[in-house]
Amino acid sequence: MDTASTKKMVLFISILSSFLTPFMGSAVNITLPSLGKELSASVVMLNWVTTSYILTSAICLVPFGVIADLYGRKKVFLYGIILFTFSSFLCSISVSIFTLLLFRVLQGIGGAMIMATGMAILTSVFPSGERGKAIGISTSAVYLGLSLGPFLGGILTQYAGWRSVFLTILPIGLATIILIIWKLKGEWKESKDGKIDWLGFFLYPLSIISLMYGISILPRSLSWWLIIVGFLCLCLFVFWEKHQENPLINTTIFRDNTIFTFSNISALINYSATFGVTFLLALYLQYIKGINPQRSGMILLAQPLMMTIFSPFAGRASDKIEPQLVASSGMFLNAVALFMLIFLGKNTSLSLVIANLALLGIGFALFSSPNTNAVMSSIPKSLYGVASGILGTMRLTGQMTSMGIIMLISTLYIGNVQITPEYYPTFLISMKISFAVFAFLCFIGIFTSIARGKLHKNKSNTDF
Repeated sequence: MDTASTKKMVLFISILSSFLTPFMGSAVNITLPSLGKELSASVVMLNWVTTSYILTSAICLVPFGVIADLYGRKKVFLYGIILFTFSSFLCSISVSIFTLLLFRVLQGIGGAMIMATGMAILTSVFPSGERGKAIGISTSAVYLGLSLGPFLGGILTQYAGWRSVFLTILPIGLATIILIIWKLKGEWKESKDGKIDWLGFFLYPLSIISLMYGISILPRSLSWWLIIVGFLCLCLFVFWEKHQENPLINTTIFRDNTIFTFSNISALINYSATFGVTFLLALYLQYIKGINPQRSGMILLAQPLMMTIFSPFAGRASDKIEPQLVASSGMFLNAVALFMLIFLGKNTSLSLVIANLALLGIGFALFSSPNTNAVMSSIPKSLYGVASGILGTMRLTGQMTSMGIIMLISTLYIGNVQITPEYYPTFLISMKISFAVFAFLCFIGIFTSIARGKLHKNKSNTDF
């Protein structure tokens, strides 16, 4: 297969794999009420249907990125697609909530293998001048999955049951597996010492579990202890890695590479500030505005739709314009949109809500693809898997942080109660405060995004 054909096939496979994981994540949320009723699951257990997947993915992303760099990215990517597809089938035949949680953990492992290698392979195949465009197209597939998940998931759940949502993964997964085996001949394996840092493999997931689970149960007292333990384990991990010949994560890439460091920090901030928006607005539209779930879902499509449309253009722009400028402008638009959402009230027009969501979608598109391009173009090929894993971890940690902020503010203002009409005024207050915190985070993110420095002037250092 010639180089041009390889690029096209890698991009097509990347589009399929980029669609799978976000589609499943967003579609599963719609199935939770039906799933919980059939499997007699409590609210806490339903929360774990989502959390178990996110936690497992976050834990496994960097380790699988390292393994892929050592033993072959295509191999890990293929096994990830196989595991994700097979575990989706297992989820569809779950007989209890506990077996479903077990299979969701397997899905999380498969998802981590996909996320840690898909972007790394794409980056390996496309040179720096074409990379942003390819990343933008792949990223738009992510947002397409996020957009179609609630829509198709709701239809499937209503007419074919919640199990059908998991079964939809099978044809896409099997097609991807066949294409990888049939069409992809490269392995994209970096030649280096194959020793594995086992203590690092232990300390890293321990710190991630403690931090992310601690954030997820805020503001309970146990959460603070877990966060402290996670932070201490993370410090010990960094200290250990500095003294290893074959570290799990080469910490010097953070110390010596400002583009990589500040791009990852900006990703963490951006996801922390934006992920919880859909959750809050879904409650706002149904509780405060009295809109039914189907119509609420259609309104909320404005954000991912804009992401899907503008991501390819943003990615292409970052090949020619500094990602620093494109991504920072996206962060600025996010800050403006979040600031405007602070003023939502009972009588706010739906057109204003849709306009703010569209602005947020454009801002996120302008930020995400160029930021990913900056991360992957700022490091040598030997670290593509690790870099992809670290960026994915920033995304998942940001998502958990966003929900943690909402849970903390909601508990302080509303308490651990069901939201009934008497609590609508306090819900509005807590929502406004959450948006204010998110807007402030994005405002800080503008400066971390600018601080990364210029990528294109150092282009000679990006392709090794």
